[in-house]
Amino acid sequence: MFFTYILQCADDTFYVGCANDLEKRLKQHNGAKCGAHYTKIRRPVELKYLEEFDNIADARAREAEIKRYTRAEKLDLINKKA
Repeated sequence: MFFTYILQCADDTFYVGCANDLEKRLKQHNGAKCGAHYTKIRRPVELKYLEEFDNIADARAREAEIKRYTRAEKLDLINKKA
């Protein structure tokens, strides 16, 4: 199982990523030295949105698609899932 996700950072910005072990990746974003630089300087982060995929190719394609969204479009996506 693979995941595409949106995190909300402490500065109210969004980070979009994908992972196969979401729990481990969230721990990295919030505390480990190996998290993404973007989230390292904007901690803590909170999971706001999640999609599941059977393969990494689909998860990465969706990640790329969401990264092109405007902030308003990301908020709409988050709010529709809530």
